[in-house]
Amino acid sequence: MITRPMPAPVRAAYRAEMRAARTAADPAARWRHLERAHILSQPWPWPHTANHLAMFALAIAQRDRREAFGQVVRIIVAAPGSALGRYPHGNTGRTRAGLTRPMAVPEDLAALLAAA
Repeated sequence: MITRPMPAPVRAAYRAEMRAARTAADPAARWRHLERAHILSQPWPWPHTANHLAMFALAIAQRDRREAFGQVVRIIVAAPGSALGRYPHGNTGRTRAGLTRPMAVPEDLAALLAAA
C-alpha cells in the first residue's frame, strides 16, 4: 500500500501532462497526454482517480459512450487499486487498453518513476 506522497519530479510531469491535455487542440493529442499522465499517476490513489475523471470528461465531450462507461468503471477501482498496489503497470487507462493489461512504459516516464 502506497502512503508516500508523489515525488516532486513525478508530480511536475503529471501536472504538465494534465495541463497539456486541457490545452491541446487536437483530440488525439489530448488523449495522448491523458494516457501519459495516467501512467505516471497509477501508484498514487488520488492523482490516478483525477486522471480517470479527466478521461471521463473527455469521453463525454466526444460523445463516446463506450469510453465513458469504461471510465466510470475505472473511476470506481482506481483509488483502491492504487492504494493496494494492484494496477497494471504502464496501462494507458483507456477502455481499449483493457482494465488489467500491463503495457510497456515509455522510456522517459520509466526513468521518472524509477527515480521515485
